[in-house]
Amino acid sequence: MPMFHLGWFTNFSNPPWNHPWAGTEGRDWPRGDAHVEFTRALERACFDYVMLEDSSMVSDAYEGSMRADLKHGLYAPKHDPVVLAPLLAAATERIGIVATASTSFYPPWLLARRFATLDHISHGRIGWNVVTSSEDRAAQNHGMDALPAHDERYERADEFVDVVGRLWDSWEPDALVLDRERGVYVDHEKVHVLDHRGKHFATRGPLNLTRPPQGRPVLCQAGGSPRGRDFAARNADTVLAMLSDPDEMKEYRDDVRARMVAIGRNPDDCKIMFITTPVLGDTEEEARAKAEVVRTPTETKIEVSLAHMSAVSEVDFAAFDLDTPIADLDVRTNGHQSSLASFLRNGSTVREAAIASMNKVLHFVGTPESVAEQMGETMEHVGGDGFLFTGNIGRRFVGGITEGLVPALQRRGLTRTAYTHERFRDNLLDF
Repeated sequence: MPMFHLGWFTNFSNPPWNHPWAGTEGRDWPRGDAHVEFTRALERACFDYVMLEDSSMVSDAYEGSMRADLKHGLYAPKHDPVVLAPLLAAATERIGIVATASTSFYPPWLLARRFATLDHISHGRIGWNVVTSSEDRAAQNHGMDALPAHDERYERADEFVDVVGRLWDSWEPDALVLDRERGVYVDHEKVHVLDHRGKHFATRGPLNLTRPPQGRPVLCQAGGSPRGRDFAARNADTVLAMLSDPDEMKEYRDDVRARMVAIGRNPDDCKIMFITTPVLGDTEEEARAKAEVVRTPTETKIEVSLAHMSAVSEVDFAAFDLDTPIADLDVRTNGHQSSLASFLRNGSTVREAAIASMNKVLHFVGTPESVAEQMGETMEHVGGDGFLFTGNIGRRFVGGITEGLVPALQRRGLTRTAYTHERFRDNLLDF
């Protein structure tokens, strides 16, 4: 079986706070200590990266109220992951750290400078999760009435990423000469003005700092729609995908790789990571019992599922009776189109769709040994490239992954036992 990569999808937000093993994390997480401890545990297990999701709103899409979002801590409170990144970098040595920033709200020069700085601070371990944002409420926090149309956002993002890349390239790798005899610190002939004036952005350049250690930080993206897949194929070094069926996973990976080949990219230069939350137990029976508890629907779980889908699609699913047939819904979104489409495929009624969506990432159930075997078989069928865990970042759940499942994967030769390189991209491209 081929080796594959591991990452973790989380955010700078509250861990689950109301279960017996939560401790004081529900109150103390804003200090960042829990995220530092969590990231160190991932590094001990030789994860490729931790990916810090973000949004910039308090959602009132569900019921037209902020009640559900704040009651359940869904999209708020949430702190800025770009500020957390240097704290995680200072506490670790090899793991990649990916922070989210939106092409709809940042100016290209500011983002290029900020992530180049982070790449220097981390010694070449920073990634940028490129998002276009999907909520009008977020747009209104940045002085806009509404977001541009879905495909226009990707058009803007194409230009944005191109400009940021050229800003990172505005300093040649050997521009910093440190020539004591001539008294020259930087060779000005190796620092270049852009004078970019495009359809959506204008910036003179160059950056006022040296080239990032990686040349450019690792670019991460979650492209689900056809336009999003095109964007990922053109720009991404790693892609996030939320798919549960191995055949669908293989189709998605094959499709993105084919799009890369069509534009002249080597498809092995982009690692596609499938989001999952395994359920582990000391025995198969214990794991199945845990999974049954997780999968059992409750009013709270259904509300959380619907409030989440309302937030990303800005469709108020509280307006529909739970037994409304999906076929009777006439809903569209300018937000997460692929997420909404997936949700609507998941059941024949709103209730069934909510329950299926709630359990979408529960792919693997069993002991660490049996789950490691299942993951290996899935990756062999899909062809690669790895898994992106998500879930509670508390010690108990994370320990089950890093101290139980990962050693079982390593014993099978499926994941690395040591980092080969110092920089993020080099480790990502190692296999």
